[in-house]
Amino acid sequence: MIRSVLRGSGSALPKQAVSNAELAQRIDTSDEWIVERTGIRQRYIAGEGETTSSLATAAAEKALEAAGIAARDIDLIMLATATPDQTFPATATIVQHNLGCNGGIAFDVAAVCSGFLYALATADSLLRTGMASRALVIGAETFSRILDWEDRATCVLFGDGAGAFVLEAQEVEQDGPGVLVSRLHADGEHNELLYVDGGPSTTQTVGHLRMRGREVFRHAVVNLAEVLGETMDEAGIAADDIDWVVPHQANARILDATARKLGLPAEKVVVTVDRHANTSAASVPLAYDTAVQDGRIKPGDLVMFEAMGGGFTWGASLVRI
Repeated sequence: MIRSVLRGSGSALPKQAVSNAELAQRIDTSDEWIVERTGIRQRYIAGEGETTSSLATAAAEKALEAAGIAARDIDLIMLATATPDQTFPATATIVQHNLGCNGGIAFDVAAVCSGFLYALATADSLLRTGMASRALVIGAETFSRILDWEDRATCVLFGDGAGAFVLEAQEVEQDGPGVLVSRLHADGEHNELLYVDGGPSTTQTVGHLRMRGREVFRHAVVNLAEVLGETMDEAGIAADDIDWVVPHQANARILDATARKLGLPAEKVVVTVDRHANTSAASVPLAYDTAVQDGRIKPGDLVMFEAMGGGFTWGASLVRI
């Protein structure tokens, strides 16, 4: 069978790390308040000259190096982001030009924190149907540019960064590597719980992020547990079969609650929210690459990816590495 095999990953962060203590010098908050409610201890904030496309390009270059694949051999680039460089053209086309692989497919995916999983599932479909042979799937954000730094309930939660996967269509055996199952959902009823209060066709401004955190938390735990259950059922596996869960790094309490709901041991969950905060669409690939780099995730492992974001959108993907 033809599967989309994960050949390599890469990630990139801005130069500047900002601790909770440093934030507390600018806004009415404290390290204790942030850690207790979110588990976050620091985040990276993009500086002058650091953009979504520059972070995405850096992550893509590292992923290509890890995969041993030249940029010219990539014929599909999908960039998940809620903070594009421009309204148009797609930031994916800027990355494509930066890498020097013009001519293939390149477009952005807008599903906020679930964007990387939406992009991964879409790229998988295009690879398996022969529309492309090798893909770069990237999640990249400069969320600091849409934060209201006077709103301490939201501005402490987010950071900037990028992560990238190189996927290749390969013929494999039933128990071989590749994307096994993906499940995606959306429910537009809850727009007012997590959104940006601006846009080209409404306010003609970029706007700022707005969130009702308690309600988002409740929906996240329920929706993520359900989609993980769906994915495991479709794959015919149990929680014990999973080697690693790489979740969207929104909040340590959401990660703990979701794991408990499914009976997943905490030691199987990759957690990077403490050092990266919530990097939206970059969160999942950034956390995965961190776990690959430190030796936790190895070839042959069965890895579950999951995320939920504004929209609401949510999803999960099961991948054999």
